Parts: sequence; structure tokens; C-alpha cells
Amino acid sequence: MESIIAEVAYPIKAIVGEGSLWDVDNQRLLWVDILDHKIYSFDPKTGGNIGYDLGKDIGTVVITKSGLLCYAEQDGIGYFDPRTGRIMEGPKPEANHPEIRFNDGKCDSRGTFWAGTMAYDCNEGVGVLYEFGETGNVSKKITGTTISNGLAWDSSKTKFYFIDSATYEIHVYDYDSVSGNIQNKSVVVKLDKKLGLPDGMTIDSEDHLWVALFGGGRVVRINPITGAIVFEVIIPTPNITSCAFGGMDLTDLYITTASYNMDAKSLEEFPFSGSLFKVKVPYKGVLPYKMNDSKIIF
Repeated sequence: MESIIAEVAYPIKAIVGEGSLWDVDNQRLLWVDILDHKIYSFDPKTGGNIGYDLGKDIGTVVITKSGLLCYAEQDGIGYFDPRTGRIMEGPKPEANHPEIRFNDGKCDSRGTFWAGTMAYDCNEGVGVLYEFGETGNVSKKITGTTISNGLAWDSSKTKFYFIDSATYEIHVYDYDSVSGNIQNKSVVVKLDKKLGLPDGMTIDSEDHLWVALFGGGRVVRINPITGAIVFEVIIPTPNITSCAFGGMDLTDLYITTASYNMDAKSLEEFPFSGSLFKVKVPYKGVLPYKMNDSKIIF
């Protein structure tokens, strides 16, 4: 199996870097620091990394079709205009549960935002994967999760992949691209715990899955038919949280990391913990879907 090593794209001590997403219109990488309340926009041409402090925990971010940023925060979603700094609150399905926060999320081909929750103390089975529509409607897609994490849809728009990190499994569902319904859950692969905790996930143009391994210091490429790991990217820090394809030809893999709960000795050993990494890979990604927002009055 081929392995390559990622290099630092932007050195920073993010507490929990997450939510990487390629902004094709601006040729930048969006990502977040969950516990530092930041949405970041990294410009690979200049090396600059603009931060927007929203004052609350931010699990992930997506782009709307009008150019707004929609983010999952502690108890629901909100909208942010980076051009003006204006914020608009969205639905808050977890408003009465301060022990819960939103984690990872992405948009499907229908333009709806899927985002999942977890307990701050990782309490088992209290998480929910929600779907947010542009009219303010909210529905539950999956319940009883522990750490709702990576999501991806295949190129045929008939398969939905999902990670509940605590299971160490990647799950696949049959997906209806018209209704958004999912059914017939099965297991793609159960990962050896020695590899690390499966965290964020993306998919490439060949429908192979790329999974960040928290505690494992790597991102692995998985064949979803066989469950085999067929390629890996090594990162010089252990806590890998998410990955996303970017660049002009979508062959740059961006990788976020965390410094959370690392002691002084570990931070000395891994000085770039929390940094943003990048590596050129011999595979091509796909562009993320955007969220419908034509019915949102901002």
C-alpha cells in the first residue's frame, strides 16, 4: 500500500480543527475550530488564514448558493455573511440541551444541510443526525448515535455513507436523491481500534472514501466495496479530524488536526498539532454541494 506524507499548510494551534470544505468560487479552504468559535478561510495563494469569531462552538460549515456560510453551532444552525459580518440565526433543535453540541455536517445533492450532534461528554446514544431544509423545516435522519461524524454521498446519488465514531464503523445506506430518504443500513468496514477513531470523511471521483483517523496520525483511502484500505496519508501529529479535496484540479488534500487535551510533552513532540496540512495525491476529489437558501430572508 502506498503512503505519502502531508506537510503543514498553515501552522496554528487550533483546539479542534474540523469541517474542512473547498470554496471553489473563491479558491479557498473553509474550516473551523470548534472550541475556539472560529470559521477560517485559508487562501493557498497567499498563505493567509482569515478567522471569523462567532462567539459559540462551531461544528462545521457549508456554503449556500447565494454565497452565505451556513454553520452548525452548539444547538442548531446559523447563517453568516463574510462580506458584511452579518449573522442570522436558524433553527435550534437542541436549544433545551446545553449538554449537546453539533459536530460534523455536509449538504446533499438536493441542497439540504445534514448535521449531527454529540454530547460534550460523549454520552452514548444521545446524538441525532438532522436535516435542515431552506424553509426552516428540520427532520431527523438517524437517531441514537454517540459521535455523529463524517458524511458522504456517492456519484450515483444512491449511496449515503456515515460515521458514528464510537462504533469504529463506516455505515452505508440506500439514498433516494429525490426525497432524501435513507434506508437499508449496512457496514462498509469496521476499523481496527489500533488505527485510530474514524472522524471526518470525504469521497473522491472514483467513489472511494477518505477517512481521518483521530489518534492515528493518518487519513486512509478505503474501497467501499471491499472495505480495504488502499492508500494512506501520514500526518506528523496524531489527532486528525477532517479532510477535503481542493485546488484547481481537486487533487490537493487538506487535512485538519486538533491539539485538544494534549499535554506539554505531547505538544513538544508534535509541535504542529492543531495545524492545517496539505498534500498532493494521485486521485481527484469532487466539489461539495451547496445549500439552497433562496427562501431565506437575510
